[in-house]
Amino acid sequence: MQITLSLYNPQWPAIFQKEADLLETVLQGVNHKIEHMGSTAIKGLAAKPIIDILIGLENFETAEQIIPKITKLGYKYISKYEDLMPYRRFFTKEKNGIRTHHIHMVEIGTEFWKRHLAFRNHMRRNKQDRKAYEALKLELAARDWEDENEYANAKSEFIRRIEKKSIGLSQSQ
Repeated sequence: MQITLSLYNPQWPAIFQKEADLLETVLQGVNHKIEHMGSTAIKGLAAKPIIDILIGLENFETAEQIIPKITKLGYKYISKYEDLMPYRRFFTKEKNGIRTHHIHMVEIGTEFWKRHLAFRNHMRRNKQDRKAYEALKLELAARDWEDENEYANAKSEFIRRIEKKSIGLSQSQ
């Protein structure tokens, strides 16, 4: 399987915002935050053209009530990952058979929440690390993979190193 990366698209933040506004309509009455995460949230970074959305819930027990509301917006709920990550609910959205959006729904303040936002924020601020990450992604995308998870796992060492560095920076500031 080939991974297709696109050059940074300056429309990605607007696409995220449009979807966040739509999600707000079904999250009314629930204490939450919506964040743009992943590579499409980092200006100047090549990425798979899939908008990653992080929904943080103040109380994760409300997640089960929200799942049907999000699926009514055209998302597919993917429950199979709950065995590995019981603290996350995952959704995908497609247009004409092409995946366009992911939603990762977790509790605010969890390790998943903190790590993903720390990585995003670090990459937004640090041009050198952003360029190194892009080079790694382009190199990996040129290879043939069994599936997308194999590609994602190949980036993990780099991502974990940046997360450690960025979380360490934010704790010392």
